[in-house]
Amino acid sequence: MIEQYVESASSFAGDIDGVIILVLFAVGFWFILAEVVFFWLILKFRAKPGVKAQYVSGEKPHEKKWVTIPHYATLVFDVAIVFMAVKVWHEVKINMPEANSTVRVIAQQWAWTFVHPGPDNKLDTPDDITTVDELHVELNKTYHFELTSRDVLHSFSVPVFRLKQDAIPGRIIKGWFQPTKTGQYDIQCTEICGIGHGIMPARIFIENEAQHRLWNQANAPKLADAAPTTPPTSAGGMP
Repeated sequence: MIEQYVESASSFAGDIDGVIILVLFAVGFWFILAEVVFFWLILKFRAKPGVKAQYVSGEKPHEKKWVTIPHYATLVFDVAIVFMAVKVWHEVKINMPEANSTVRVIAQQWAWTFVHPGPDNKLDTPDDITTVDELHVELNKTYHFELTSRDVLHSFSVPVFRLKQDAIPGRIIKGWFQPTKTGQYDIQCTEICGIGHGIMPARIFIENEAQHRLWNQANAPKLADAAPTTPPTSAGGMP
């Protein structure tokens, strides 16, 4: 249902959509039922000539049941929503699977900096690839991300992943995602971060294995050969 409006492109997007749909139907059911009863009561007990109004205190058992029964039924729905929400929260935020790769996400006014691990698949090595407003990841690989901010509060949001995580100055916040569909998608800052907040979009590029390998090879820093040199010697063999 939600995919008709916002594509789904991560392994946990369907679980999050499921919780949203559960809340929609649970709240929608009680809303429609309450409105039907409300208008039925208005019509049934509307003022009529010669009919005296009744005073109902709500203290008698047959009167209380109209409150207690819906109350307990609503609690059952609430428990179901909380259970599903906590289950999905634990899966997405707590139970981080083993990563195939790690990327660093740095927010600042008003751009995103992404540090990719490069061909060696390790961060903080000479072949790291740093980009601005472009994140490149491989299809069906599990990624951990290290999120931080250089200045103020930001929020890293990838709608097709159903992912949103605040970026806090001075803290490194870790999370994960697994892309499940190739393509180019929006990255947004969803925290008001200053006058340039509205011009802080970025793009995530989800590539297949061959495409991602070519991107790595084309963008990795060209490292000079570090072969050691031998100092010249004199004719007698002494330096």
